[in-house]
Amino acid sequence: MMRTSTVVLVHGAFLDASGWWPIVLRLLDGGHRVLVPPVIGRSFLGDCDYIRTFVERVDGEVLLVGHGYGAAVVTVAGEATNVTGLLFISGYALDQGESIAEMRDRFAPDEASGHLVPALFPGDAGARRTELTVAPDQFARLLAQGLPSDESGVLAVSQRPIAASVFTERAPGAGWRAKPSWGVVATEDRLVSPQLQRFGYRRAGCRAVVELDAPHLVTQSHAAEIVQLIGGILEEIAAHG
Repeated sequence: MMRTSTVVLVHGAFLDASGWWPIVLRLLDGGHRVLVPPVIGRSFLGDCDYIRTFVERVDGEVLLVGHGYGAAVVTVAGEATNVTGLLFISGYALDQGESIAEMRDRFAPDEASGHLVPALFPGDAGARRTELTVAPDQFARLLAQGLPSDESGVLAVSQRPIAASVFTERAPGAGWRAKPSWGVVATEDRLVSPQLQRFGYRRAGCRAVVELDAPHLVTQSHAAEIVQLIGGILEEIAAHG
């Protein structure tokens, strides 16, 4: 009997788990097992620990998929023993000991960095911390080019903020060092530099890298292509590991 894996999808910054809906619908229609946990975005290490714990509760093997910030999270959580592969989508494939800020600073500033809106929120013991969102009037242009305006409008006003501090926390591990990985480059990404994506996937030794003429939200604009890629990866893992 062919091995089957559960696909665990990890969303990125400024989104929530529902942002995967075009891909989830197709995967479920194809008979795949899918789980989509939430990412809180208050602590990078906290998110990594939560996703790893979530994955370890899954009965059987897992293909772990991360988009944007979620790609950094699955880099670490991918060390879970039941993870058989990692798929990075327009995101950060970090190395051990590296932070998102350090990786990002290797490249020219992305266009979206000039349109992030800071706000204070209460942290532990009354300390004030900073969270970030994308300016709503710039969201469609920067993250969702080509999506229907009503869809991008909903996403713009329902963003999940991310704490600024997550970008300086260092990855304690890198799952791609021991697990096979694949990558998707969104060539029109204005949030995560396409050059950064290519660099990270090359360093991670990705078995294959697919480039799509797409915005950061390639998970919505090119859902069919992403699902086709996931299906091929699942077949490769089942056949060869």
